[in-house]
Order: sequence, then C-alpha cells, then structure tokens
Amino acid sequence: MGKHYRYRLPPWMRKCIMTIERCIVPIMIFQLIRTLLFPTTLDVFLAGAIVGIFIGFYMEWF
Repeated sequence: MGKHYRYRLPPWMRKCIMTIERCIVPIMIFQLIRTLLFPTTLDVFLAGAIVGIFIGFYMEWF
C-alpha cells in the first residue's frame, strides 16, 4: 500500500492508522521487556506480532 495509498482512505481511517503508528513503539518496548522478564508462550507471540506490525509500518506496507 505505502504512504501515498493512505491519502485515498477516509479521514477517520487515516487518523486511526497514524494513531496506531505513533503508539506501536511504546507498546513494543513494554511487551519486549515483559517478555524478557516473564517469558510465556502468549508473551512471545504478542511480541512477535507487535514487532511484525512495527516492521510493516517502518517498511510502509500499511
């Protein structure tokens, strides 16, 4: 999709995507610290999913 695709979306959806993009880094840091301290299967899967979402935003796939 990329950066230019966002401008075709409705304004409320663009706002949601930008909010998620801003909030993903603090959530990722918290989840990675939690996974290092209390490594359960669910924490590992959540950390992997959050890191995947972060990489998607960084590479401008979303």
